[in-house]
Amino acid sequence: MNVNAVLGDDYIIRGCRLLGGTPVDIRVQSGVIVAIDSASEQITSYGPSIDARGLIMLPGLVDLHTHLREPGGEDAESIASGSRAAAAGGYTDVFAMANTNPVTDSLERLATVLVAAAAQNSCRVHPIGAITIGLGGAEIAPLSKLAEAGVRMFSDDGKCVDDAKIMLDALTLAAEHGFLVAQHAQHRELCGAGQINAGPVATSTGLAPWPGIGEEAIIARDILLAAETGGALHVCHVSTARSVELVRFAKAQGWLVSAEVTPHHLLLTDDLASLGNARYKVNPPLRSTHDVTALRRGLLDGTIDIVATDHAPHTANRKLGDWCDAAFGMTGLETALAVIVHVLAQSGKVDWALVARVMAESPARLGRIDDRAGRPIAVGESATFCLLDEEREWEVTKTAHVSKSANNPFIGCVFRTAVIATAIDGRLTFASADIAIDQR
Repeated sequence: MNVNAVLGDDYIIRGCRLLGGTPVDIRVQSGVIVAIDSASEQITSYGPSIDARGLIMLPGLVDLHTHLREPGGEDAESIASGSRAAAAGGYTDVFAMANTNPVTDSLERLATVLVAAAAQNSCRVHPIGAITIGLGGAEIAPLSKLAEAGVRMFSDDGKCVDDAKIMLDALTLAAEHGFLVAQHAQHRELCGAGQINAGPVATSTGLAPWPGIGEEAIIARDILLAAETGGALHVCHVSTARSVELVRFAKAQGWLVSAEVTPHHLLLTDDLASLGNARYKVNPPLRSTHDVTALRRGLLDGTIDIVATDHAPHTANRKLGDWCDAAFGMTGLETALAVIVHVLAQSGKVDWALVARVMAESPARLGRIDDRAGRPIAVGESATFCLLDEEREWEVTKTAHVSKSANNPFIGCVFRTAVIATAIDGRLTFASADIAIDQR
């Protein structure tokens, strides 16, 4: 069934709970919310509607950290397949990292990504520009020209910008042009060829340790560079307790520093590495229970600004064989929301306003797209949202996924929150088999 053809441009979403509140009926006309009324048990008007009774409505989710692999890695993911996976996870906007082949480090390569993004209609894709040419770490990319072309975020993610002078120059330009510089904090000498978190598991397995200080040393340096320049620094995939404290310190000084945490670093620990299954191999590595506790506390108290997936798809061959030969990375777009709800439930309470803030509003603001994404559900606003069922159990499996790749760390886990629909400007970009449409 073509759900959008059935709904048309004028429809009602009946009985949804905005941010988990009391049920309301929402009227959508030509992609815009024109009325929000208390839900009525009696259907007093006729026309297409979505039966959303019992469903939670959130603003469409925004991911500031997605690897879509195109160009060059389309066997693992493409812009089209990754966008469909994003929509299935409740996302309306994703920021595509620059570590493709070739790297997004010039106006010509930016144009290539934009053309591919425009050819699909599942999700809005915002290219991230590389900080250095070819991610080589030696020569700064034309950040000013890329910023003038609309790029609002730059990162060499997958690699750390080790050169302090390049980072200083990038943050200086960030202050001038108003863009965000995102750092993959991994000190080359301190981390070396590290494979898993330094600690008892690394000792017992004999695998090379990836110590937390390798992350923390770069963060400490970069927050000082941000203070010096006034440029906006964003720390990717924070993973240690001391990293949280460093970000907390920077914010207390009023410096322009933000940070993200991934769903997997909020739920999984390095004990899983002892199983030898490379689907738990990720960069930075899974950390200790102490770190996970600190990350959760940092998210709840606002030290960590957002949840970002670090969706990193790989083909099955890239995750087979010896741990050291397997690729780092996990998929996350389709499971992120369910994991975060699970983590909040474990922490004591599912706060839907918090979920909206860290998965929609704040990433849209940091990515400088808050004029069109992460917007409140209100009259006069675009009907850009996701609907989810907080009581529908589902299991993550190797086969039931939209992404081209199945390297998800939560395979076999059962969650209780499922995305039912996602919409951009009133048009459904994803609709599960459970969605109920009334055509009266």
